Amino acid sequence: MSMNASENRIASHLKHDGVRVGEIIAYRAWRVIKPGWLRSGDDRLHSVLMKDYVWYPDEPASGDVRIHGIYSCRDVVRSREEYLYFVGAAPLLFGKVKIWGEVVEHEWGYRSQFGKIVSLDYGDPELLDKFRKLSGESGARRTIRQKA
Repeated sequence: MSMNASENRIASHLKHDGVRVGEIIAYRAWRVIKPGWLRSGDDRLHSVLMKDYVWYPDEPASGDVRIHGIYSCRDVVRSREEYLYFVGAAPLLFGKVKIWGEVVEHEWGYRSQFGKIVSLDYGDPELLDKFRKLSGESGARRTIRQKA
């Protein structure tokens, strides 16, 4: 049984223990799809493992924590090697995410019901600049604008 299947089985039997906390700031990576011979690129950040899942800057990402959820790491992630996933040649951007809702804590981080990008902090400087501008950031400001 794979580690994810084992974690999913365990998570499906968890009972809410009544503990409530505020927002949690965690860390993660996003995949950037660049145009190539056989594919078109886009101006969206994608989940690293769920290739078709798009993260929109003005909307929370969401998932059922008993199946997949929104994965994030407890510690800062700055490189492909630290992220522990092989994604081929696709560039990754790294940053902070605010997570909330149902949250399952794992050894390396969290699986949450909701997540929203807080900032893009590491990665290819041109891609960081591009995605910061697409998210409405100005000049040197790094934090992605939150919905009021």
